[in-house]
Amino acid sequence: GHHFAVSTKGYPCALLYRQFFFHQPPTVIHLYHAISGLSLAAFNFGTQLYHSALCVLVQFLMMRLMGRTITTVLSSFIFQMAYLLSGYYYTATEEYDIKWTMPQCVLALKLIGLSFDYYDGGQEPSKLNEEQKRSALANVPSLLEVIGFSYFYGGFLVGPQFTLRSYQRLVKGELTDCPGQPPNSVIPAMKRFSLGLLCLVIYAIFSPHYPDSYYLTDEYDAQPFWYRCVFILLWAKVILYKYVSCWVIEGVCILSGLGYNGLGQNGEHQWDACANMKVWTFETTPLFTGTIASFNINTNAWVARHVFKRLKFLGNKLLSQVTALAFLAIWHGTHSGYLLCFSMEFIIVNVERQAQALVRDSPLLTRLANSPLYPLIYLVQQFIHWLFMGYPLVPFCLFTYDKWLRVYSSIYFCGHIFFFTLYLVIPYLRKVLVPRKERSEKKED
Repeated sequence: GHHFAVSTKGYPCALLYRQFFFHQPPTVIHLYHAISGLSLAAFNFGTQLYHSALCVLVQFLMMRLMGRTITTVLSSFIFQMAYLLSGYYYTATEEYDIKWTMPQCVLALKLIGLSFDYYDGGQEPSKLNEEQKRSALANVPSLLEVIGFSYFYGGFLVGPQFTLRSYQRLVKGELTDCPGQPPNSVIPAMKRFSLGLLCLVIYAIFSPHYPDSYYLTDEYDAQPFWYRCVFILLWAKVILYKYVSCWVIEGVCILSGLGYNGLGQNGEHQWDACANMKVWTFETTPLFTGTIASFNINTNAWVARHVFKRLKFLGNKLLSQVTALAFLAIWHGTHSGYLLCFSMEFIIVNVERQAQALVRDSPLLTRLANSPLYPLIYLVQQFIHWLFMGYPLVPFCLFTYDKWLRVYSSIYFCGHIFFFTLYLVIPYLRKVLVPRKERSEKKED
């Protein structure tokens, strides 16, 4: 509930902004967002607010003194990540704590992204892709603007990520379905809030029955193998609602207008510009990649935009993927569990893609996937999906080597064995199940 309580404190700020500040000059709006965000930060973290304030000030000075250069980007990346990792190191415990490093990890990405966008603003448009053009900064932002952007109450504490360009459009009153007036976003915001509240209720009801601590008890070790595996499956489903609940209530962004995303294909106004969760996809997809794509969307998009795609010069997509996942692991913290979690994600995602390609290229498997047996296949997929979604989450939530190794040993490293076996077997299955013509075309591609 702490995540949820922290996230909801932005709603009064958004309501005041709509009522009294929407028509004010940009300077007044920046000042309001800055004071509101700083007040929330001070309320939650007290004097530890100076950590984020220092990083914002240093970021602004780097942009002003170093200009639109690679040096600015590298300096920003090194300083913000070093400060964050130092915070992790000095505040680390073996439990999940809410402390100043929680918003700091969100702010670090925001400020590093700002340096990239500032750099892109000085490049020739022909050198930028469409995504970079949308976020590139043509003008030098003021200190007040950077503070308002950094401490905006809709994203400072738990996210989501958004660009300074989006924030500038909000301040100019462009993010609304009623030009010149506050957006008609109260109902969409309340719908999102209600969904977040429902997710919190689910978590509150079931989480006491699936505590992380149970993994480290003799009772868990004494259970049959199948029970230990099913516990991981159910625990994973429940534990993720802790994050889903606070990310779904980005209704603060919708309420203020930051979540406005123009007209959709159906002609209706969209409010998903800041959506951090696709709940329906999260609940129904039988694919690991589907869950990843529906979960913590804006952080994943940030890493794709500023790490994965920026490494195009390496000429190796696999290496770019490994680097992006390694960055995510380090960004989350210094515990070994994070590194193991994201290394397992790399293995699982690549094996799943090979399996999908096998089903797509094999006439027999394609017919089977489209047969009346699919509902049964779907249930089996979902069981495997959630069992092995929980598998990498064990080290992610238990943090330290001694804890996650005990759990993995108790289930005989079944996830590693399962996916490494598939990795070795799928090429042989392709030779048997995929016609030679299909294999030849695949090689040419």
